[in-house]
Amino acid sequence: MPVGIEAWVQQIPPITRGWLALSVLTSLAVQCQLVTPLQLYFSLKSFLNGQPWRAGTTFFYFGPISLDFVFHLFFFMRYSRMLEESSFPNRRADYFWLLFLSSIMLLALSPLFNLPFLSSSLAFVPIYLWSRRHPSTPISLFGLFTITAPYLPVALVAFSWILNGTWKAAAGDLVGCAVGHIGWFLRDVWTREMVGGPTVFTDAPIPL
Repeated sequence: MPVGIEAWVQQIPPITRGWLALSVLTSLAVQCQLVTPLQLYFSLKSFLNGQPWRAGTTFFYFGPISLDFVFHLFFFMRYSRMLEESSFPNRRADYFWLLFLSSIMLLALSPLFNLPFLSSSLAFVPIYLWSRRHPSTPISLFGLFTITAPYLPVALVAFSWILNGTWKAAAGDLVGCAVGHIGWFLRDVWTREMVGGPTVFTDAPIPL
């Protein structure tokens, strides 16, 4: 039977596990100088000039291995896992669809906010959605103070701001919160109160 870190990895739901693995491998590849960040960031011009992989790699590079890297990776993995387990059990296609639609929105917004890397932005989408779906859950941040779940994204954005010393470092996180809010509204408000059933924004398309 798997033990230690192998057992822990196998307990992570598949979508979150795959995202985590690709993110760690991407940062290790940059750290080992197998690739450079210049080959990974999203640029519309480069994308249209025959470099389509940039639309994917931009979501897997969290920057050089540092405290900020650990911060974003830990919280994304924790709340993506909790969201996948609580809201999308046995519905991995629907969770992937949520992340896919969020990625499309982030790629469209990227040129407006000058965000070449969108990994932290996408990471805040499941964090935001989980926080809105568990409004009364108390959360202890670093053992220093306790907040309720809806304030979690704001607290994490503020911590990222403090950690990096500039608001520009938290801009990607704020854009991720905005996209997360759109996803939450389309899934939990619009479909329930205005449509009354599943829509293309809630359920993955069924292949013909």
